[in-house]
Amino acid sequence: MTTRRAVRTSPLQSVPLLAARRLVVTKQGLAGPLPKRPSRETILATVRELCYLQIDPVSVLGPAQATTLWSRLGNFRTTDLDRLVWTDRSLFQYVVHAAALVRTDEYPLYASYMRRYPESLSSGWGSWREHARRWIPRHAQLRSQVLRELRDGPRRINQFAAHPRTSRSTGGWGSASDVSAMLFHLWMAGHVMVVGSEGNQNLYGRTEQFLPGWVDRTPLDPETAERTAAQRAIRAQGIASESEISFYFVRGCYRRLPEVLGQLEVEGTIHPVRVEGFPHHGVRYVHDRDLDLLASLSDDGFEPRISLLSPFDSMICRRSRIEQLFGFSYAHENYIPKAKRKYGVYVLPILAGDRFLGRIDPRMDRATKTLIINSVHAEPGAPGGKPVASEIGATIARLGEFLGARSVRYAGPVPEIWQPWLRGSRP
Repeated sequence: MTTRRAVRTSPLQSVPLLAARRLVVTKQGLAGPLPKRPSRETILATVRELCYLQIDPVSVLGPAQATTLWSRLGNFRTTDLDRLVWTDRSLFQYVVHAAALVRTDEYPLYASYMRRYPESLSSGWGSWREHARRWIPRHAQLRSQVLRELRDGPRRINQFAAHPRTSRSTGGWGSASDVSAMLFHLWMAGHVMVVGSEGNQNLYGRTEQFLPGWVDRTPLDPETAERTAAQRAIRAQGIASESEISFYFVRGCYRRLPEVLGQLEVEGTIHPVRVEGFPHHGVRYVHDRDLDLLASLSDDGFEPRISLLSPFDSMICRRSRIEQLFGFSYAHENYIPKAKRKYGVYVLPILAGDRFLGRIDPRMDRATKTLIINSVHAEPGAPGGKPVASEIGATIARLGEFLGARSVRYAGPVPEIWQPWLRGSRP
């Protein structure tokens, strides 16, 4: 079906680039003072604001979801996050951008996509919808077998009778196993969920057995789901284009986004804007609830702080967006051949208020409880001197403390403009 955008009846509002940057940073929870005593309720509120916490098993520092929260909450108790996921089950894992933690009380939104899977997928998933349409019916017997085995309790992938590896990948998701592919499809359709972990392997269980009884399982209708998700994506990003909405949340699941945005615009729920001085002249949207905040982000209304961002942080999930809005070029070099890496393996950008100042390449040595900083890099034109460098050093030291480090060691180059105040920092 061809979608049609409602006719725009009002002129586009012009937003200064600086105000746009500050709105993005503020809505991502990276401005203002850190909470004094972050609690489980604070964690849940943060997940609500961001929409999700991306999960990644890379262990250079620790779980990506924990580092993302630390950037917004400071030294929170990771046991609180674990309890929310595995005991209270107030958070659960689902694919909304990539594999991520989302709030369980928002289950009706995700149930909408689950019930319609794979038809809920858009072209953003490439050929995956067509692949799933063909693959799932052909493996109906395996589907029944996997669900039957899970009646006896949670299992790792390698505990299923049919797990022996096949000679080729069945879809490009993890190991080349029909069982792993079936578990992914069942997970996407809401029949199974991740209910625990053993080592670095997920435990899968039947949703009907592990989803808490208090959860509303009634799926939103498709139109309400898209309206809800689009507004959440706009508010979390502060200001966003149509493609940025689709990429951020719920990724690749919008079937009629232009029409939905047009309706929200006519209703006055969202407002189209252009960013001044922006080299790409596309229309972006700001939610009506954030207009007053946007207007307040003057020098007095914006409280900058220095943050270190995980490579999987929602702030930098769309690399082109960050390069366009902030002039900061970033690539996750863990996926780049070693000979082509410029900055390091697991590089954390340094965000200072509305500007990226540089990046660090850290590694947590758990044997010696040392946070090793392999290198520090400054962006061209970044301010030097003691005040900035000391704040960067203090933020790195707090990261070390959060990770359980007893010391921070700078093992590689540090920019001259910061060097006297970074060497030998301690948490």
